[in-house]
Amino acid sequence: AARLVQLTGVAAKAAREEVEQSIERLFLYAGLADKFEGRVHQPPARAVTLALHEPMGVVGIVAPDNQPLVGLVSLVAPALAMGNTVVAVPSERYPLLATDLYQVIEYSDIPAGAINIVTGHSAELTGVLAKHDDVDGLWVFADADTCAKAEADSIGNLKRVWTGNGRSLDWASSEAAGDAFLRRAIEVKNVWVPYGD
Repeated sequence: AARLVQLTGVAAKAAREEVEQSIERLFLYAGLADKFEGRVHQPPARAVTLALHEPMGVVGIVAPDNQPLVGLVSLVAPALAMGNTVVAVPSERYPLLATDLYQVIEYSDIPAGAINIVTGHSAELTGVLAKHDDVDGLWVFADADTCAKAEADSIGNLKRVWTGNGRSLDWASSEAAGDAFLRRAIEVKNVWVPYGD
């Protein structure tokens, strides 16, 4: 919390709350990692359809400047929980928070290479991620121009893009967590299993 106060200038109480919310978010998604499962459907034919959840692959994440720690964690944690590899661009204004977080990640059980943090100008890095053929999905929570450019740049490779359209989100709220984020981190694979005569 002291580092958050030092880097962002927020009040000590607000910094403590953001750190606590970030920890809670990590525990939430760690707990949901093996509980967000597929479904079984009964189509009108004599078959059962299994809707299996699979990771998207590599997800590029451009984190917001507001609430830079909990915003980054709220985006990275669900993508990791669903088995994706993450290339994260932290807040352009407060990138040192992400590098401090990376030191914690290095000593955790997260596999090497599962999360990659690249600091720099968000707009430029968003363009690179949007055009990159080996990035399967892109989540951008930045200004409206950067979000629009990410959508336009990703057309060439049909990348799944999710943006905040320049809107600011309260990352500590319940709307910034849960199943909606997990659904964005997966692809559904349907397997038809015929039965009967």
